Amino acid sequence: MTTTPKTATPVIEIHGLHKAYGSLEVLKGVDLTAPRGHVISLIGSSGSGKSTLLRCCNLLEESQQGEILFEGESVRWKGEGLSRHPADRAQVTRIRTNLSMVFQQFNLWAHLTILQNVMEAPVTVLKRDPVEVEAKAREYLAKVGIADKADAWPAQLSGGQQQRAAIARALCMEPRALLFDEPTSALDPELEQEVVRVIKALADEGRTMLLVTHDMKLAADCSDHVIFLHQGRIEEEGPPEAVFGRPQTERLRGFLSATA
Repeated sequence: MTTTPKTATPVIEIHGLHKAYGSLEVLKGVDLTAPRGHVISLIGSSGSGKSTLLRCCNLLEESQQGEILFEGESVRWKGEGLSRHPADRAQVTRIRTNLSMVFQQFNLWAHLTILQNVMEAPVTVLKRDPVEVEAKAREYLAKVGIADKADAWPAQLSGGQQQRAAIARALCMEPRALLFDEPTSALDPELEQEVVRVIKALADEGRTMLLVTHDMKLAADCSDHVIFLHQGRIEEEGPPEAVFGRPQTERLRGFLSATA
């Protein structure tokens, strides 16, 4: 895990974020900082707001209050409350292309080979040279351990292999940060470990990552900072050795006991 100079601008900063769906308030004033090269894990019960917070980070969800900054640049908004939305679509596109997301479901294109899936966004969205992108795509497929599956179709791969392909696809965008939304929860334990090994290797490389996970061992092993969300608020946070080894609140102690 990485030590970032105090003067370095964080990749992502969130201040006082509120998110509601109609009258249902899901996030109730959340703060988050993801320094460059750090892994931030978000843990908590189902419905605590973890995935919503992650989706707000890359503007897949629109928040009603609070500030979101990407590399020191504040997202510009217009409107207020439930009518608030980003004011600059070009800014949104630029931010999203620098924050690659890996979902619980792999979301691979069934009609494209694995190599084509990995190449698709850099070629069509970023307009990069296909020859250069192919070389990078093969490099990232090798990094996640499925170089031999480049010409296979998604349906020919196991769930663990498909998720590793999704990670290679995210890496091929060469983002500033990777956002993982429960990347192993759809996998059985054996396949889950394939993906866990890849995530840990990426953490060891010093990549900036936000990780929503139900796997407490993964969060403990690869995080620089852990945030425990409860009912839309940060109940407790800190380095993994403190959060998992010396929980301060009854809610966190109960949660860790239930997931042990």
